[in-house]
Amino acid sequence: MATSRLLRTPAAAVLAATALLISGCSSGSSTPDADASPGRTTEAGVQRPVEDATLQPLPAAVPADLRPYYDQKLSWRPCGVAGFECTTMKAPLDYAEPSAATDLKLAVARKKATGPGSRLGSLMVNPGGPGGSAIDYLQQYAPQPASVRARYDMVAMDPRGVARSAPVTCLSDKQMDRYTETDQTPDTPAEVDKLTAAFRYFAKGCKARSGKLLAHVSTIEAARDMDVLRAALGDKKLTYVGASYGTYLGATYAGLFPTRVGRLVLDGAMNPDLDSRTVNRDQTAGFNTAFTAFAEDCIKQRNCPLGRKNAEDAGRQLSAFFKKLDAQPVATGEERKLTESLAMTGVIAAMYDQRAWPMLREYLAQAKAGNGRGLLALSDSYYEREPDGSYANQMYANPAVNCLDLAPAFTSPDEVRAALPSFRKASPVFGENFAWVALNCAYWPVKASGTAHRIEAKGAAPIVVVGTTRDPATPYTWAKALAQQLSHATLLTYEGDGHTAYGRGSDCIDTEINTYLLEGTAPPKNKRCT
Repeated sequence: MATSRLLRTPAAAVLAATALLISGCSSGSSTPDADASPGRTTEAGVQRPVEDATLQPLPAAVPADLRPYYDQKLSWRPCGVAGFECTTMKAPLDYAEPSAATDLKLAVARKKATGPGSRLGSLMVNPGGPGGSAIDYLQQYAPQPASVRARYDMVAMDPRGVARSAPVTCLSDKQMDRYTETDQTPDTPAEVDKLTAAFRYFAKGCKARSGKLLAHVSTIEAARDMDVLRAALGDKKLTYVGASYGTYLGATYAGLFPTRVGRLVLDGAMNPDLDSRTVNRDQTAGFNTAFTAFAEDCIKQRNCPLGRKNAEDAGRQLSAFFKKLDAQPVATGEERKLTESLAMTGVIAAMYDQRAWPMLREYLAQAKAGNGRGLLALSDSYYEREPDGSYANQMYANPAVNCLDLAPAFTSPDEVRAALPSFRKASPVFGENFAWVALNCAYWPVKASGTAHRIEAKGAAPIVVVGTTRDPATPYTWAKALAQQLSHATLLTYEGDGHTAYGRGSDCIDTEINTYLLEGTAPPKNKRCT
């Protein structure tokens, strides 16, 4: 079971390009912070936005107590991947009360500019999640174009709480196996109780294993870490490419440090002005759009396991298959069986990229014939479960960030039940699942420190926002909204399927972004690519 709806392209099993996203369950505790009145300074040292407010920039001058972090010298060393070198960077656990005794060590990697051509500085990347390892992304898949790699030092930092940077941990691997198998579409009060008990158990494990760190993994704090790294790298301004949740991180940086914005690409953009429930419902509709596109393609294929009638009927057949699995999971060739929740996660994983559709058709056919191995593999790739049964920390970091950034989507099962009709309308296939999973942060042990807010970044250099018209995880409307919020932004549109657009096969998209990164020239207004 997804601890919160982590929306991402599973790199290992689906395709060789990762693009991660925020969960729709970006939420906090089940009760408001009684001490946090609108405008109160949070532990991150930033003014909490009031409802419908705009994220305010931090003072341009670096405070004296933060100067040692900004002035630190990075000591680079080889790190086992040819052409890359690594280091660690100090960052305060709490920006409001920095103390060397509680400093975090954040992992950083870079690949220096190769030439030809003069070096343009550092280009920082983040694949999203939250919880995705930027270092793994950089070392395995980025950058796509040699022309950009030639002119920039490519840099990645695992955000606080992620991968190599003080990772959040919550459960043992065996406990996580059981957690992912929990029924996400409860049909009875007893099943609802079991689901909420699983959420509570997960949250309790995170508190026990990660302690004080849980209160300090917000997006605002991660954006402040990026500014410290910018300074430590010797760059006057930040050049950055962020995907999915990485767009929220990049936009937050722009809101906090607008005068330090260089060239920012925000691909698969989020809208920071939405509350958690709206985010969930929008993503539910986005996945319905993606499934409809898949189904319309599937019914044209002779091997479509969902019939060849129409997309609506294909959806009914998939829902019926999920119900069958709910009653009787199928074998996978190992101890674990393919449950309804694991099967749905596998299908969701394949919605991120149309290149996974043939694989999904094959795996659905196998599962309907009694072999769930393929769909289980897709689910495992989504959860970053290795063949040896171990899990990466992404599924722990994801709710830790989300549950700190926004108030809960729902605070009780009754609230979920009341919202089910709207979620089912958004997606007859996935709506019920998305609604119940959105309850997870109601039981989180740390109170939310953020609220929905606009980001205008007045005074920033031109920013490029990229949106894909049938993106399942970051609906195109979000990209349009973010581009409108930012005071100086250009919307670049990809008319197509899949999550994110840069480096995924569109020469038009890649040319526009590469030109912007290398020459500083933003795409023409309302530029659309296919």
